[in-house]
Amino acid sequence: MATSPNVSAIHYPCRVRSSPEIRRSSRHQFGGPRARTDFAHFPLAKRLMPHEDTQLTIGSLVFDGLDQIDLTGPFEVLSRLPGATHRLYARTAEPVRDVQGLRLVPDATLHDAPPLDILHVPGGPGQQALMHDQVVLDWLRAQAAGARKVFSVCTGALLLGAAGLLRDRRATTHWNSFHLLPLFGATPVDERVVVDGDWIFAAGVTSGIDGALRLAAEMFGDAVAQRIQLYMAYAPEPPFNSGTPETAPVDVLAAARAASAGLTAQREITAREIAIQLGIAVR
Repeated sequence: MATSPNVSAIHYPCRVRSSPEIRRSSRHQFGGPRARTDFAHFPLAKRLMPHEDTQLTIGSLVFDGLDQIDLTGPFEVLSRLPGATHRLYARTAEPVRDVQGLRLVPDATLHDAPPLDILHVPGGPGQQALMHDQVVLDWLRAQAAGARKVFSVCTGALLLGAAGLLRDRRATTHWNSFHLLPLFGATPVDERVVVDGDWIFAAGVTSGIDGALRLAAEMFGDAVAQRIQLYMAYAPEPPFNSGTPETAPVDVLAAARAASAGLTAQREITAREIAIQLGIAVR
């Protein structure tokens, strides 16, 4: 199990900026002074964290072309865990952009990341470019080996598969890539959140919030997870029942499949190449 460094918790306040950018202020930069945010004017938020002496190091992989809600949805939950320090790590220190252009600034490079208690791997179209990136795959293997929890969202599961980490695991991913899981040696489970020991897999995009709440409950109990959910006012009531292939109108599903057909085909080619490399039988 990973040894967590002795660090203080950081909770990032909500800010509105004129540019579509997520940044840390200078006092929150990696390696700089750390300060606990004063939540005195948010009494409910302040009472969410009953175990402030806990130290929990959380890291999210970020990359060009990720889907930001795979990152920011879970971040909203995980950053509120007792004693949590949640940082973003990338291959380089340069800002990355999500699939819609949102600019994200890493806290540090993969090389500078400490051993993580929670490894969070988001997905998105940009995952495809990392499937043969040995620097990223080696980092995932090393961090997963010592982490207390490994948590993937959406096609982040495919990155774990490319690193050879899905063999004999129950897993899920986005519905459009679900059929690829056996190519990495995984047993696909068609559920919104799948727990396999200390590994948690969330299906597509917004299911990362559900997965993060499940992770919170696994580590700190239902009451902590429920308080976080209440603070977030997370009680979704979407205006349409088209959030899964089974419930979406036929024409909506067909259009979605057509729009992503090229990327899906590329992902399957890559997955089959990796399956051969891993010695997994390809059908």
